[in-house]
Amino acid sequence: MLKTRIFTAAIMLLLFLAALFYLSAVFWTILLLALTVAGAWEWSKLAKFSLTYSITYLLLTAIVGGELLFTLSDAVLSDPYTPLFLWFYVASSVFWVLGATCLLKSNRSIRNPIILSLIGWILLFPTCLALFQLRAIDPLLLLGFMATVWISDTAAYFTGRAWGKRKLAPGISPGKTWEGVAGALVAVSFYAVAWNYVAGEKAHGLLLVPLLLVLVLMGIIGDLFESLMKRHAGVKDSGNILPGHGGILDRIDALTSTLPIAALALLFLQSEL
Repeated sequence: MLKTRIFTAAIMLLLFLAALFYLSAVFWTILLLALTVAGAWEWSKLAKFSLTYSITYLLLTAIVGGELLFTLSDAVLSDPYTPLFLWFYVASSVFWVLGATCLLKSNRSIRNPIILSLIGWILLFPTCLALFQLRAIDPLLLLGFMATVWISDTAAYFTGRAWGKRKLAPGISPGKTWEGVAGALVAVSFYAVAWNYVAGEKAHGLLLVPLLLVLVLMGIIGDLFESLMKRHAGVKDSGNILPGHGGILDRIDALTSTLPIAALALLFLQSEL
């Protein structure tokens, strides 16, 4: 199982890096739209939509997502820092800071399909737009933010296994510990300092460290929220498209709660310069 996970992770990383640096804007758009639709399909399963409702949801996701992406692709040609979809990032941030934390605290299952549909779009659309816009600004910048999540997850996993005793959310994800959270924060702190040193003035050092630490905490919330949805749905993984890793949502859960916030912070910082 571990070998399968490592092999799949290595292949995914290589394919992602190739797409990030070599795909044209058009094909990057198509890739993001395909991932968004795949994520919507998995979300419809977690939400237990009927087949008819799921198909309708997928079609609406493809239509709306495609329109948003193509609109953004035109806007970034003249200004990569365009605030055109700023309100999407704001809505995502508000949901993760307030809505998701309240749902995690209450541990209540949502049954209303309209509310579940909207939550699915709040997860997927801002993440998709952030992936597109951050790449348009600088592919290395997008990679740096994503690496924050990967480093956080890895550090939390190994720290938790070595020293974890106090459970973070035993009713939602028993494997996560407060010691793992501490390990993630320490590891990302070192990463932020290294990033700031390498990037120099471009990194805006006074803000980079606190921003990345916020992303660590938000990534944990995103991870826990998907675990909550899977627990309510009675499944282990959101899908089985990735051997050893589950589904698309299993791989992007922390990104849905971090990349829109990273994009929002970057656009706000740019507007202040």
